[in-house]
Amino acid sequence: MAERRKFKKRFCKYCEQKVDFIDYKDLNSLKFSLSERFKIMPRRLTGNCKRHQELVTVAIKRARQTALIPYIVDRKNVVESPFENLR
Repeated sequence: MAERRKFKKRFCKYCEQKVDFIDYKDLNSLKFSLSERFKIMPRRLTGNCKRHQELVTVAIKRARQTALIPYIVDRKNVVESPFENLR
């Protein structure tokens, strides 16, 4: 029988800081929930609780609408750190 993998328990960093609202203009806090191709990372990877993951998702979608974060990234022009070009 295969052994079960044991992962460390991930905690919601927003619950620890007691954050009630996640601002879409604060890109430094949003970049931890985005992959290198600007996709929204799931809860199991970020460790966010359900409530804060929904707030992060809404904030990222608002930032995309206001052109603070791109919708897609070109595969041919790969950048090492895409967050350096923002702002």
